[in-house]
Amino acid sequence: MVAKSTPKQLERLPNHVAIVPDGNGRWAEKRGWPRLEGHRAGAENMHRMVQYLNKYPINYVTLYGFSTENWNRPESEIKGLFQILTAFIDRYLDEIHGKGIRLRHIGRLHQLPQSLRESITRAIATTRDNTSMTLCVAFNYGGRAEIVDAMQRLIADGVRPEDITEESLSKYLYAADIPDVDLLIRTGDETRLSNFLLWQTAYSEYHFTRVLWPDFRKRDLDRALLSYSRRKRRFGGLG
Repeated sequence: MVAKSTPKQLERLPNHVAIVPDGNGRWAEKRGWPRLEGHRAGAENMHRMVQYLNKYPINYVTLYGFSTENWNRPESEIKGLFQILTAFIDRYLDEIHGKGIRLRHIGRLHQLPQSLRESITRAIATTRDNTSMTLCVAFNYGGRAEIVDAMQRLIADGVRPEDITEESLSKYLYAADIPDVDLLIRTGDETRLSNFLLWQTAYSEYHFTRVLWPDFRKRDLDRALLSYSRRKRRFGGLG
């Protein structure tokens, strides 16, 4: 495995990078193409970015693939998104596994089509013991839904109200072993969270860019990492 290193111009790197890859549909529409062509281009760019991020000593990457609100989109687009993710896993799983990347899923897996659930479950099992980087795919995910699901499991376990703390609740999140997000990147000229990792981004640094996700390249990612490396994180303390 190739050793990872931090470029000299970057004083420090985030441990956990989360990405909202926005702009696929608009990218396709600008070209007069169906929106699904933008999502396919976005999936290919996701593959490129994962390869690049894995060269850095960044331990966790979370990608927003499909939100709980995306069920409001046209049925044809939803089915197309499911097919794209299934094809992505089938095409790249062996390569991802070979690079030592561990795949995780966060979200309501049980609501997804059986074929997609099986592909995701197989990918998780295949890469379970990998240690190079953890790649979390948020598919059928919502930040509010995650907190609701955590509270329901906590109550079902009989936890008393007086014993509920930030630490105890965080243990019931979808991926309790994944650390909080250090840097959140959103493409597509949007500057909102869109119900993404609400708990885990409480003290994240944000980087917004006008670049549409299919056009997002190494230089754009490096710009976000460089911006992060120059920031002073205080977590509410004095600085």
